[in-house]
Amino acid sequence: MYVVLVGGGKVGYYLTRTLLSEGHEVLLIEERSDRAGRITEELGGVVLVGDGCETTVLEEAGVSRADVVAAVTGHDEDNLVVCQVAKSRFKVPRTIARINNPKNKDIFQRLGIDNAISSTEVIYHMIEQQIPTGDVIPLAALRKGDIEIIEADLVDHSPVTGKTLDSIDLPPESVIISVLRGEQVLLPTGETELLSGDTVIALVKAVREDEFRKVFSETPWI
Repeated sequence: MYVVLVGGGKVGYYLTRTLLSEGHEVLLIEERSDRAGRITEELGGVVLVGDGCETTVLEEAGVSRADVVAAVTGHDEDNLVVCQVAKSRFKVPRTIARINNPKNKDIFQRLGIDNAISSTEVIYHMIEQQIPTGDVIPLAALRKGDIEIIEADLVDHSPVTGKTLDSIDLPPESVIISVLRGEQVLLPTGETELLSGDTVIALVKAVREDEFRKVFSETPWI
């Protein structure tokens, strides 16, 4: 399967890494040359420097033969443009857009994007599933308490890979609420061992976010 990804931030980087490990053909489009260079150093010649919203860049990437185009930048408007161009001009069978503002999901779907994914919405529903009915924490309450919902993706060289949760020194005012492993959603205990490929979901005081991420990642530049 040939996959074209647009956006070389953390999401794009780990998606590229995972897809390559599964044997797929992948091309990552990243506008910033410095970031593209660092990813190339780690993953090889799978990065094209350019603006994924531009038709000429998508043509250079060979989007017309892509099975999937996924736009995962931090800007909803860019993700929408990429997917619309891929779908309407290049007839890509499947387009996937990352949505940062959940309110945009309906708009993306009405405009023909095959899959519009809001991580905020997904994590919120996970929280709902883990808290007894009547005790759901509204997102407004989390914001009022200056609490962030944090995702941390683990790879082979992550400092905590292979460790149990009770052996990890988390920063104050942070709690791990779930571990995603493949299609499983695990409710963690102190004995839960973290594996490469896991995604850790946590509630963290905003001022502690950088501390929390340093515990789980050795590549903060991504």
